[in-house]
Amino acid sequence: MAVSKNQLAPGISRLSRSKAFAKRAAYKITKVVPKPKAEAAPAKKAAPKRKGGKRLGDLVATLTYKKSDMAPANVLTAPKAGRKALRSPKLRQSITPGTVLILLAGRFRGKRVVFLKQLKSGLLLVTGPFKINGVPLRRVNQAYAIATSTKVDLAGLTVDAKFDDAYFKREEQAKLKGTEEEFFGAKAQKKEHPAHRIADQKTADKDVLAAVAKVPYLASYLNSHFSLSKGQAPHTLKF
Repeated sequence: MAVSKNQLAPGISRLSRSKAFAKRAAYKITKVVPKPKAEAAPAKKAAPKRKGGKRLGDLVATLTYKKSDMAPANVLTAPKAGRKALRSPKLRQSITPGTVLILLAGRFRGKRVVFLKQLKSGLLLVTGPFKINGVPLRRVNQAYAIATSTKVDLAGLTVDAKFDDAYFKREEQAKLKGTEEEFFGAKAQKKEHPAHRIADQKTADKDVLAAVAKVPYLASYLNSHFSLSKGQAPHTLKF
């Protein structure tokens, strides 16, 4: 078998790989990469026609908007009207007039109060009474109250109709300007409780105090503060 001048033996090259690459000078050849063809732009869809014959796009183009102007009614969608009626929540069966409740939230949390009636808003009207534990007439949510098995006999007691949701509405006060004289000067006065609220509290607690006095140790029970000790689970307790 004939051997070429670039081979030492059949199948064995005389030149190394790097020498053969340099001899071919393939590195001098520049590759030409063909550019991809540009895709044709999709055809624009015609705007839907209105009943009057004009297209919606032409109509919107003729409108001029300002920040102070409201958008036309044919562009904005009307909000969905709610059908749910506001109803006061149903009172739990364990809560009846005279039931002693344990408050779980708010300023007087842990206090025991006497339930009087449910208001139109669904909130519960309760009282301490104030002379026993310092809790005045106030509204509480039944979700944040535990009903106990202890009850105060309020048979024949009628709660005044004026004790409604409007009675507990806060009175509007003039805003302070933030001057030093307002806080430390002659105008700075301690806020006093209205006299008519104090009189209403005494009237509402009069019959409740009389009913509490008939039961031994009931006043001290209402005055005690509720708390859980270590290892006590509230769902296992019987109130």
